[in-house]
Amino acid sequence: MAFDVAQISCLMALIGGSGNPFVLGLAAPVTLAAASLPLRPLLIITGFAALCAILLAFVALPFPNVPLDLFNLNRAGSGDPMLTLEYRLTASTAVVAGIVLVAGIVRQSVVEAARMALALDVTRSVLAREQKLSALGTLAAAAAHELGTPLATISIVAKELAREAPNAAVREDADLLMAQAERCRDILKRLAAMPDEAADEVHDRLSLRQLVQEVIEHHASTSRQVRVEAIVTGAKGVAAPSIRRLPEITHAFNSFVENAVDFARSEILVSARFDADFITIEVRDDGPGFAPEILAKLGEPYITSRPDAEGSRTGHPGMGLGFFISKTLLERTGAVVTYNNARPRGALVSARWKRADLEVA
Repeated sequence: MAFDVAQISCLMALIGGSGNPFVLGLAAPVTLAAASLPLRPLLIITGFAALCAILLAFVALPFPNVPLDLFNLNRAGSGDPMLTLEYRLTASTAVVAGIVLVAGIVRQSVVEAARMALALDVTRSVLAREQKLSALGTLAAAAAHELGTPLATISIVAKELAREAPNAAVREDADLLMAQAERCRDILKRLAAMPDEAADEVHDRLSLRQLVQEVIEHHASTSRQVRVEAIVTGAKGVAAPSIRRLPEITHAFNSFVENAVDFARSEILVSARFDADFITIEVRDDGPGFAPEILAKLGEPYITSRPDAEGSRTGHPGMGLGFFISKTLLERTGAVVTYNNARPRGALVSARWKRADLEVA
């Protein structure tokens, strides 16, 4: 585009300079730059075009074969007709003003169009995400209804096994089956619970320490190969917050820890931090971390590198939905969810809230 500006300037310098009406052609490359280039290159092109327009008032050949009395001309030393310097400076100033005005209008229109396109893309993305989550919610409700009968059967059979167990090892396995079936029933009850049930003011508030303990409680007792620990820290002189009990947070971080159990070498750390403005909860493991191809798409449904049920420590197959659901649930509570690879190794998932969004008044 700078070359186009130079070409037009050289052509105008040969046939009248700034007195030639076609000098407005300098605005064409600048207009194209305003529509297609970032701000810095646009300013460079605009400045170059303005400089050329001013130079054309001083450095230009006269019009060929123009009558002397047409434009109130005087004669240069060579006898060729030349427009007055005042006229050429005025014309150059007008050209510069036109270049700046056109470039500004086009640039503003392009920026507004880009904002509208971005807003439309974001809206479409949010709608698509909500549609997927709605479909998953319907599927979860159907699963909760359908799983009730087989879980009841498993519990009955497990009780019979425990009653007729020939030895302690079989009885221990039967008790484990009953405990896990009961846990599944509790999960299904939470799925089926009405969201507008009467709230318990005491139960619906808890400390950060209680929250992280609830998150790691099950995994700390069942994960024998991996140590799961929790820590809570706060800024000096800032009181620890009492936060609202939100099942979305507990479910999401339970899912994160469950994923970490399958990949960690020996340790998982759930940490909570607070200061006067923000509350942050992190899950960090010492495993291999996120693979680059997974990290680039993490947060989308059906993205996973988790092993199947037989190769998983938790016994749960990887469907690629847990992280998507957990991230969406946390974002609905006002959290900013980030995920990356920690140093020197391992994966790190973090959620950050404004303190006012979680703290109980």
